[in-house]
Amino acid sequence: MLFVFSAPSGSGKTTIVREILKLHTEFIFSVSATTRTKRENETDGKDYMFITKEDFLQKIESGDFIEYELIYDNNYYGTLKSGVDSCLKQNKKVLFDIDVKGSLAIKKLYGDKAVLIFINPPDKDSVRKRLEKRGSETPETLEIRMKRFDFEMEKKEEFDYVVNNDDITKAVYESNKIILKYI
Repeated sequence: MLFVFSAPSGSGKTTIVREILKLHTEFIFSVSATTRTKRENETDGKDYMFITKEDFLQKIESGDFIEYELIYDNNYYGTLKSGVDSCLKQNKKVLFDIDVKGSLAIKKLYGDKAVLIFINPPDKDSVRKRLEKRGSETPETLEIRMKRFDFEMEKKEEFDYVVNNDDITKAVYESNKIILKYI
């Protein structure tokens, strides 16, 4: 099974995914590749695979990605096929923390093997405040993320489940309840 979490930036999906991984230590976290600069608190190979734009473009040409997208601040993000397919062959459960378009691409490719869970933030203002508090955004990238918010929110109806995140503990509980239906 593939459990795919998505939401606008600042909605709490990464926090929820980390808590789910604590509850299900047998799950494999799908580490996305990106061309963006590593943040201070991130570890290469754990949070993301940080690669050069040239390497990323070569992998696109080789057809190595399930999905990829050029988004914030002209950076690429994507999921490599090899890791996911290897986990599925071994009957392992994979957890994803990716953008909305990537989630829908995974569902298209893997069908019923993929369970899409959208994390619904309380409102746009709370997302902006979370992103500002995080301190990792320039004013320009903050505005880019906020402009994308409406597009991502419109896509939530295409997901299998929507979990409201106005209380992180409750959102983790609800997300785990969904996962338990499948394992």
